Amino acid sequence: MSAAIHTTGEAPAAVALDMPSFAEVYRDHAPFLWRALRHLGVRDADIEDVCQEVFLVVHRRLPDFAQRSSLRTWLYSIALRCASDYRRRAHRKREAPSSELVDPMVEAPQPASVAERQARMLLDEILDTLDEPKRAVFVLYELEELAMAEVAEAVGCPLQTAYSRLHAAREAFEAAVKRRQAKERVS
Repeated sequence: MSAAIHTTGEAPAAVALDMPSFAEVYRDHAPFLWRALRHLGVRDADIEDVCQEVFLVVHRRLPDFAQRSSLRTWLYSIALRCASDYRRRAHRKREAPSSELVDPMVEAPQPASVAERQARMLLDEILDTLDEPKRAVFVLYELEELAMAEVAEAVGCPLQTAYSRLHAAREAFEAAVKRRQAKERVS
């Protein structure tokens, strides 16, 4: 009888092992969420705070995660809401033109890192031109390389709508790149 109770007592522990701990979720997914928040329009200076908000929600809701979707999809949907809340806040500072130099003068880094930084800035500029639904689908599919079914689930739309948003986002992205290239040729 005690053997039956013992094995019955072990079954819930085995099920609990399938659910990662908060520390494991943080360790495995913090870089992904950091990138996602950055691509969702959170300023570099505010990413740490917004990422912390995401993990506060995760910590509170992790025991309720029903595993109807992948953990990564669930985390992205939380990040999407936190980034959206961040952009709606009234206290968000708007940049104003200034005649003063914002960045201190520094030695020029290697050409490869300069090109990488310029490409990242261009990507951010173009992503800022996309509306939120298209941007979210584009970031998840093209940059984070999630499957389209996971993308649709994360943004809360039907699969065909996600494909439609991706198509529109790609067209807008390509048009922005062509405008930028034409502008550089003129300069």
